[in-house]
Amino acid sequence: MRATLLIALGVPLSASATDYTKYVNLFIGTEGPIPGSAFSSGNVFPGAALPFGAVKVGIDTTRWNTSFAANGGYTPDGNVTAITMLHVSGTGGAPTYGLVPQMPLTSLEGVNLMDNMTYMQARTKPDEASAGYYKTSLRSGIVAEMSASQHAGIMRYQYPAETRKYLLADLSHFLPSKGKREQWYSNGFLERSEDGSWYSGYGVWREGGDFRIYFCGQFDTVPSTAQFFSGPATDPYWPNATFTSTTFTNATSIRGGITGYQYADRIGVLFEFPSKATTVNSKVGISWISAEKACRFIDDEIPHWDLNTTVSQAQETWNTEVLSKIEVKTQNATELEIFYTALYHGHLLPSDRTGENPYWESDEPYYDDFYTLWDTFRCLHSLHTLIVPERQEGVIRALIDIWRHERFMPEGRSHNHNGRVQGGSNSDNVLADSYVKGLRGGINWKDGYAAMKTNAEVVPYNNFDFEDPTGSTKEGRGALEDWLMYGYVTPRFGRSLSKTVEYALNDFSLSQVARGEAPEDVALYLNRSSGWQKLWHANVTSLNFTGFLAPTYANGSIQPYDPLSCGACDWLAIAYEGVPWEYSWTIPFDMRTLITLMGGPNATEGRLDAMFIPGLSESDANGNSAGTMIYNPGNEPSFQTPFLYNYLPGRQWKSVMRARQIADEFYGNNRSGLPGNDDAGALSSWLVWNWMGLYPVVTQPVYLLLSPRFDDISVKLAGGTLRITAERQGGQGFYVQSVKVNGVQWTKSWVSHEDLVGGGGGLIEFVLGEEPVGWDVGDVPPSPGHI
Repeated sequence: MRATLLIALGVPLSASATDYTKYVNLFIGTEGPIPGSAFSSGNVFPGAALPFGAVKVGIDTTRWNTSFAANGGYTPDGNVTAITMLHVSGTGGAPTYGLVPQMPLTSLEGVNLMDNMTYMQARTKPDEASAGYYKTSLRSGIVAEMSASQHAGIMRYQYPAETRKYLLADLSHFLPSKGKREQWYSNGFLERSEDGSWYSGYGVWREGGDFRIYFCGQFDTVPSTAQFFSGPATDPYWPNATFTSTTFTNATSIRGGITGYQYADRIGVLFEFPSKATTVNSKVGISWISAEKACRFIDDEIPHWDLNTTVSQAQETWNTEVLSKIEVKTQNATELEIFYTALYHGHLLPSDRTGENPYWESDEPYYDDFYTLWDTFRCLHSLHTLIVPERQEGVIRALIDIWRHERFMPEGRSHNHNGRVQGGSNSDNVLADSYVKGLRGGINWKDGYAAMKTNAEVVPYNNFDFEDPTGSTKEGRGALEDWLMYGYVTPRFGRSLSKTVEYALNDFSLSQVARGEAPEDVALYLNRSSGWQKLWHANVTSLNFTGFLAPTYANGSIQPYDPLSCGACDWLAIAYEGVPWEYSWTIPFDMRTLITLMGGPNATEGRLDAMFIPGLSESDANGNSAGTMIYNPGNEPSFQTPFLYNYLPGRQWKSVMRARQIADEFYGNNRSGLPGNDDAGALSSWLVWNWMGLYPVVTQPVYLLLSPRFDDISVKLAGGTLRITAERQGGQGFYVQSVKVNGVQWTKSWVSHEDLVGGGGGLIEFVLGEEPVGWDVGDVPPSPGHI
């Protein structure tokens, strides 16, 4: 099969015949709808990284439009300010990292070493990138290439022959923010060898909790000079962050100030290389434990100076660990590029920092950079559970271990610090989804359930977040007091409507795990999961439909509102990044009750249809909207909505129609090929499921049947293979005519996890055609939370 595919694409057969990385386009999602701008882009990281890599090596750029945050540090139209070792991908919120920099220069004329606006470099040609590789060509004539291992990066700098050859490392460099929750350099230490061929140290930054990063840098060329420099502390705001009083020293070490002092000197190091050294190679290791360990990572992971070798190793890792897990048969090169790039983007985060936790010693795996579970619980972790279960097991164990030491599992977490919670305690959903699908391994599920109960029963302290001081935004359920008292969240708390819906799913998650770990708790949490019904008001009308979730006071009265609007859709709004129309669909555990409340299958179908009418949207979901429909393809609350027709007998064809329309309109292989923030691969994983012809119902061992984009799909499982085939009856029709599951003629619009993986794998055989067919006359997908 593979040979046929490659011949069809004109790819020569060779030892790299299974190199899926050639279909990965790292620039998909780096631009928004305005060509050349990152505004409303996917915010993906286009640099060099391994799957779940602790190090992500890439360029940092300026952001001319300061109305948004370039969270991964990259903008297509900005100037390069440094090459740094740490980034995240696809996230919203304030930029994170852009730490441990190097910047090659050919001149110091007009340069303030503390102000990267004075030495930033425009690019003279489009950047080049592939899995494990990045290349940028600067206005100075320097060409910089880079690659990455798990904890280290390797850079190759090619300087013009007749220029000076400098390399600047301003330790205080970080990604700037648009003015809130920004990072802030605090302190640091640098040392170097006598000849300047290596340097090491640490930097301290403040965001949430203080955090320290150690590093070790090496060169293959001995510098002709190496000087440390320092200057007084500044704050992150332009132009406050700039000054001219820089002091140089030939010492072999420099300290910003007393350890822990927030206003320590900014420090850095400037290297100059001999004029004959037109190519300089550098390696930088990163550790959260010590500089010595950072140096060991270089020795262990990149013991050579050949960047190409590291690139090849990175590609092999991506092929082996991720991309080869799903093999598709098609002659459409564009679809291959979209699909494998989405699969790639879905495996960048969280960052595997096992053995790199500076706060406690543990035999458990450790992961950081959960950005965030509110985004990824819906379908990304289900993908990991299916195709990389050992990774998902490690993530579950890490979440539980964080609970053991910090009292709560994280919802969002970065630089070893919990925060922020956008809605519910959605770590519960992640654990429950893996539990009901049989993920056991080394997971201590007794502790896992105890961690979930902490979310469900312990009110977290209020951290008085300036964006929502009504309850904790750091961990747990900030409005738990209302949930325990009334069974829903009242408007005295921010995001009362969306929190109610999410808390309901969270408690359903507890009931699912309790079935195996604490049967005496099942009824308690199942009953509590019906709390969303207390916000359902049958007399609320919108667009001629009656019955909606509404923000409800303790006395049962309704706060005045419009179901089509969430106001600013922010932390103090009635709903977070989604309107009540959207959140009224997010009850995957009890669609039976929801359909009844909406007036039955026909009324529900009409309301679903209204979600996809262009021009009805009245909210921008806090800047996260795409399109003009109430359904929002650019944000997570709408993820499952297009596929809810599967709960209406005979209407599965409409789920297929919506899935096809959305993918074709909002996804592509161009730089604006994502409809919003990729959110650690959340949007990308949605597309992977869609094109596989399945969609996971989170917290249940259930998948909705859609229509596969490809004629033959092989999914490698831990104990076998899931194969999905499509026989097309003339033309390129995509509507399901009939289905067989494991050889049995199928009339249900869903399959179970056991159907896919039981007995070493599964087989789903679709027959597709041009016209819709109501083949799905069997049982609708289950509603195990029905009360």
